Amino acid sequence: MVACDVYRPAAINQLGVLAEQVGVQIYREEDNKNPVAIAQNAIQYAKSHSLDTVIIDTAGRLSVDEEMMQEIENIKNAVQPSETLFVVDSMTGQDAVNTATIFNERINFDGVVLTKLDGDTRGGAALSIKYSVGKPIKFVSSGEKLDTLDVFYPDRMAQRILGMGDIVSLVEKAQEQFDEKEAERLEKKIRKNKFDFNDFLGQLNQIKRMGDIKSLMGMIPGMGKMMKDIDIDEKAFTRVEAIILSMTPKERQNPELLKMSRKKRIAAGSGKNIHEINMFIKQFDQMRKMMHMMSKGQGMERLMRGMPNMPRR
Repeated sequence: MVACDVYRPAAINQLGVLAEQVGVQIYREEDNKNPVAIAQNAIQYAKSHSLDTVIIDTAGRLSVDEEMMQEIENIKNAVQPSETLFVVDSMTGQDAVNTATIFNERINFDGVVLTKLDGDTRGGAALSIKYSVGKPIKFVSSGEKLDTLDVFYPDRMAQRILGMGDIVSLVEKAQEQFDEKEAERLEKKIRKNKFDFNDFLGQLNQIKRMGDIKSLMGMIPGMGKMMKDIDIDEKAFTRVEAIILSMTPKERQNPELLKMSRKKRIAAGSGKNIHEINMFIKQFDQMRKMMHMMSKGQGMERLMRGMPNMPRR
């Protein structure tokens, strides 16, 4: 696979960074001002290097102009792509629908990619574009990162708009990160009450790989509307990582070693104060105890009694 940007020399470095992140080659002709020639040369490059896919990235504009439309038409006529996708920012609302309609009239694209799509607040953009141009929405992205790009499922979007969540997508994301052997290893450690900071750090990284936390919460039935106006500070993960990574390997494996002198060193290394270190260790200890109790099948009521500051009947 090779990615080719036919218009924006200033953005080639950005495309290069993105291509590197996903493991895709990038075709460059920084001095060539002919977009059709660049696209044709990219295809020849792919053939000569036994690459089976070429992604041609055209210009992104805030408004539609005749020159841009003619250039895109010329590229499509020259290279005859197997699929043409129209990428649109769903935050632009009705403008997104109008732009999609104009592009479809000129180049008759095959499908739509909607970016920055939030199921609760911008689902209408998906419905309007599908109704206006009659073309399928193939991919959606809910954020700025690569891991927020996903295949579009109409039924799941409808469920999210109705506040019913999207458990199927949530389970699929979890399964992508699921490692059966690792799960068995952790279960044994939890049963023995040996869950340590290394294990905790591994679980945090697994959650981060699943994607944006607020988007994940929105997949849980009833949580979409609750999370609508709540800001989730994902920097909290970074703060926790800083604390754990300021520990020695021995301390991460043996949480009980963390006495005051060690805590002071960890606080200095992570840029936190002693109070923050104590709070984190206390929360970790409570979590570990609860996980151990649950693994022993001691029941939810026993678990509730073991939690501090919980109201009792």
